[in-house]
Amino acid sequence: MTFADKVILFNRNLEYTGPALPEGIRIMNPFKEFAQTMQIADAFYHKYYNDYNTRHLILGINPGRFGGGLTGIPFTDPKRLVSECHIDYKGKPTHEPSSVFVYDMINAFGGPEAFYKKFYINSLFPLGFTKVEANGKEKNYNYYDSKELSKAVTEPIVDNIRKQIALDVKTDVCFCFGTGKNEQFLSRINQENHFFKKIVALEHPRFIMQYKTLSKQFYIHKYLEAFNNCE
Repeated sequence: MTFADKVILFNRNLEYTGPALPEGIRIMNPFKEFAQTMQIADAFYHKYYNDYNTRHLILGINPGRFGGGLTGIPFTDPKRLVSECHIDYKGKPTHEPSSVFVYDMINAFGGPEAFYKKFYINSLFPLGFTKVEANGKEKNYNYYDSKELSKAVTEPIVDNIRKQIALDVKTDVCFCFGTGKNEQFLSRINQENHFFKKIVALEHPRFIMQYKTLSKQFYIHKYLEAFNNCE
């Protein structure tokens, strides 16, 4: 099986079977909620991963509603899917700030083909979470936003990392998007399970776009330096 075949099979089998989630939190599975998502993801992985290369793993938090929650591709919103990956999307071309930064960085690296040949992006928890606010609006939720949720999904996250390592990723270094709670959680379970020899954490793209926009080029350079230092 090619790397693409393995990822596609992984996506098709994604299903939450862990403990009950805290009240008001729901699982978001883009591959089951939207008919076109699996087709989009299949086209993406066949385009960039249809080979037998090993890659370094990059782990984010969990998908958001307007990026991977629609396309099935981590940190790739519909706008970037069309403009950068040249893959069709039917529906509203939503915008996710994290995706803007990631593709600016990818283009600085040499473009999607060069980047995805060496790196595979996913998340500690590959399905998303949402929570309904008091006003009835649904918003993104992170696995670490409550102790109860973190406890419920710890074993599923550990199992998820094992499955992603089995896709044939390198285990000398794992890159982590998020230098706060995501890094702390990943470092803890890595110490317990010895998945990777080293964790390299980088500021989360959403944090950069929300709080450090004027320094975006600094962070792009920081990302590239980290990625270029691995073999």
